[in-house]
Amino acid sequence: MLTGHQTWTFANKPVIISTGTVGGPFEAKGNIANDFDLLHEDMWLEQDSFEKSQQTLMEEACQIAVKKTSIEKEDVQFFISGDLINQITPTSFAAKTMGLPYLGLFSACATSTESLALAAAIINANGADYILSGTSSHNAAAEKQFRYPTEYGGQKPPTAQWTVTGAGCALVAKEGKGPVITSATIGKIVDMGMTDPFNMGGAMAPAAVDTIETHFKETNLDPSHYDLIITGDLGHIGRETSLDLLNKRGLVIPEDKYVDCGLTIYRESQPVLAGASGPACSAIVTFGHFLNRMKKGELKRILVVATGSLHSPLSVQQKDPIPCIAHAVSIESGSDIA
Repeated sequence: MLTGHQTWTFANKPVIISTGTVGGPFEAKGNIANDFDLLHEDMWLEQDSFEKSQQTLMEEACQIAVKKTSIEKEDVQFFISGDLINQITPTSFAAKTMGLPYLGLFSACATSTESLALAAAIINANGADYILSGTSSHNAAAEKQFRYPTEYGGQKPPTAQWTVTGAGCALVAKEGKGPVITSATIGKIVDMGMTDPFNMGGAMAPAAVDTIETHFKETNLDPSHYDLIITGDLGHIGRETSLDLLNKRGLVIPEDKYVDCGLTIYRESQPVLAGASGPACSAIVTFGHFLNRMKKGELKRILVVATGSLHSPLSVQQKDPIPCIAHAVSIESGSDIA
């Protein structure tokens, strides 16, 4: 199971038997609106706070993923998830609603692949038959916590990114029809000393590079093995920075094969500055758009590398540098994929 120092290979090939993706009104105007299971017309979702709205998004994504299958919610052994908001309360409160054994995570915007990697590892070791894995974010909740409330109207630099409102969930199983998870590379903290919380793409790029390089080294593969290498939310600046770093390290990835979820979800005409961000960004684009393309036969192998900036409002106020991380998960189309 352990290949090298940081990579798990899954001989039993856990299967993603279904997914659930939910978004808000801004996401409904984006590039991949047709890949959502549910889109809301209002960011409040009939709740009295944005944090409760985010909780609802997570609950809906999980419920949709289960409803697509023949199993009952009670058949699911674990719910593995997390988010950005204080003490991951939207996820924990959603776990209360779901009533499932719960493992709460914090890996910021890398939570989607961390939860998916852990779900695959547990199932590969026969520790469960079914696991719900996913994450969520809400633009207004994240703005209020990490920057300024949206009603304040604060100006942002061109390096800033737009937090996605939504949730993405994958139901991972021991067997069934769907894409299979073949390996996962767990990232290390990479801290380049950057302190600007409005340049997450630039801060996270070295972490993405470190994980990608480690994945190919420990699996003895090269970029030609994958149809796409998909980063989580580097945006324009992080994508260009990471490509340059990869090239300098001798790992050449064709530009059309190196895509970013933060540049996929929205249209260029939308005011997202350097691109999208947030834990839901990689979860929605992967579990919705890219797995749909895999089901259509357009993709056979993808490497998803979600990236996370592990700072907090307190660490920024104390002028601490920003530690970052990236986790990679390899997904391949199953032979009996529907």
